[in-house]
Amino acid sequence: MTERVLILGGRGRIGSSVAQDLAAHTQAKITITGRSPETHNLPLGEGTQYLTLDLAEVDKLRDAIANSDLVVHCAGPFHYRDANVLKLCIEQGVNYVDVSDHRSYTTKALSYHEDAIASGITAVINTGIFPGISNSMVRQGVEQFDEAEKIKLYYIVGGSGGAGITVMRTTFLGLQHPFEAWIDGKWQTVKPYSEREIVEFPHFQRNGVYWFDMPETFTLPYAFPSVKTVITKFGSFPDYYNHLTWMAAHIFPKSLMQRRGMIEFLSHVSHTMTDFTNRFSGIGVAVRSEVTGKKNGATGVYTSTVYHDNAAVATGCGTGTVAQLILEGKLNKPGVLPVENALSTDLFTTIMATRKIKIEQSFL
Repeated sequence: MTERVLILGGRGRIGSSVAQDLAAHTQAKITITGRSPETHNLPLGEGTQYLTLDLAEVDKLRDAIANSDLVVHCAGPFHYRDANVLKLCIEQGVNYVDVSDHRSYTTKALSYHEDAIASGITAVINTGIFPGISNSMVRQGVEQFDEAEKIKLYYIVGGSGGAGITVMRTTFLGLQHPFEAWIDGKWQTVKPYSEREIVEFPHFQRNGVYWFDMPETFTLPYAFPSVKTVITKFGSFPDYYNHLTWMAAHIFPKSLMQRRGMIEFLSHVSHTMTDFTNRFSGIGVAVRSEVTGKKNGATGVYTSTVYHDNAAVATGCGTGTVAQLILEGKLNKPGVLPVENALSTDLFTTIMATRKIKIEQSFL
């Protein structure tokens, strides 16, 4: 029987990348949704259809979920989202995957863990490239040690990363408030886009990165209790974009940055700028994971890196692989789980190979 997949927010660059990944690697019947009826320039191939749907149309949303075997939630920014889609999936007994990327949403989603277990559904959150593939890289690193002690996750995106306005909004929304990070065995307040480091990445080489609030800052300490420090830092290429973002985080008045109109203005200006510079910077993404721990009494560092030439496509791969494993019955863990708790390293390495995503590793 053909599996039915509903991709909410499938008109966006991330949602359409997920749709393309699933169309290439599964036989699922895919329905993508958007708020307006225009369907031009959409990935509507054989077995894919379009549904006009606003998430506020609860009855229509409920019916669409009930007619699906898996829901993939790509309708960000998740800073603004409640967990109603997940709640409806639990009520209807439908498996769920999302590309959520903010701890406020992650916290809401995790509160439905016991309900998902009772319903028997597998709900995997924070999939994509970061969070997503990055978290599985960390899990692989942690498993190399008897006791892991420190996790460092560094991300860099070239230009726009091939993504749309929504991702730009996510970046500027992430600059608004200090956040809690797990440092030296306790939660400490960190300012966004602070404490610049120069980090070596594949393809991009050396580039600046800064503290950035990501769900894995919050979920990894719980997934791996022996770890005393989790650092998540993000940067852009070329590096001058980092200095502009730093100004938005530290110089612009907070009252101004908290206005939605200002966020929209900055997002559109940034998107216009990166559209121009993409031809020079590329739209790729790189992740560097460093896990420090003890093995046989000796301290070591396990480093893994990955690069993809299109950040939006890489996100589609990260989410698409999790969705594929659920559809194939290879990933069946009732509850609401971040990807590092849901996906085994064996499954991760096997499914990455199907997308020709190569993760480089070293152990010192």
